[in-house]
Amino acid sequence: MASRRIVFLGTPEMAVPPLRALHAAGHEIALVVSQPDRRRGRGGATSPSPVKAAALELGLPVTDRVDDIVDLAADAPVDLGVVVAFGRLIKAHVLDAVPMVNVHFSLLPRWRGAAPVERALLAGDTETGVCIMDVEETLDTGAVYASETVAIGADTTAEQLRTELVTVGTRLLVDVLAADPLPVPVPQLGEPTYAAKIDPGEWRIDWTQPAETVHRWVRAGHAWTTFRGKRLRILSAELTTSPSVGGAGTLQDGVIVAAGGAVRPVTVQPEGKGPMAWAAFANGARPAPGERFGD
Repeated sequence: MASRRIVFLGTPEMAVPPLRALHAAGHEIALVVSQPDRRRGRGGATSPSPVKAAALELGLPVTDRVDDIVDLAADAPVDLGVVVAFGRLIKAHVLDAVPMVNVHFSLLPRWRGAAPVERALLAGDTETGVCIMDVEETLDTGAVYASETVAIGADTTAEQLRTELVTVGTRLLVDVLAADPLPVPVPQLGEPTYAAKIDPGEWRIDWTQPAETVHRWVRAGHAWTTFRGKRLRILSAELTTSPSVGGAGTLQDGVIVAAGGAVRPVTVQPEGKGPMAWAAFANGARPAPGERFGD
């Protein structure tokens, strides 16, 4: 098994398992680059990104300056950079100093961009996957060293899918870096699609959309509607075959009507409160049959 001197670029929690796995595999992680500390909760105190926190725990040097990679490589050769959900494009002069691979959570060229997990689910894709790809200055265009397909079930949530993709991607990354030399990458084939970052306004449920579409938004993780003028997050729901009677967004027999069907909320979070079962919310709010959500 090859052991390499690498730099690691990543930020969120989903990038922590690959970092830990590379460290456990015996690679020399000469530098970790993560986004700057920022406020992550109430109050004015800042805290490190999950990747920075893990790197410090492992005793690894950390920076938020990408150009520090260039200085590091000038002092001693760096074999490879590994990018996992870093959140910024890598500029050409950095790539000239250190070649890089990226763990991308889709089957490229489908879903290049910022939100591949959510966009695959929202599009109704029945499968997605992970690619270990060469990093180029342009967005997710590099050749692919290895890939693996992951199924998307009818009720799979974005959180569940992300967990599985991270597990698969971590294993695939370790396997690719174990090879000496690296596998020969294969150019991407096919028409690309783009996974644009989800705008906050997109999470508001449009009850005039098909019930299946509404269910996908709930599964994606941040869907919300309004009830009596206050925001109500729908954390989980079931797609129901109950006949939809009444206007879009109205409550009928415990389900909320959408186009061509309805969804039955399971867990909700009213504004200013914690998550609760739909039954508990309904018992307290006592919505009347025909009362509308989303106005």
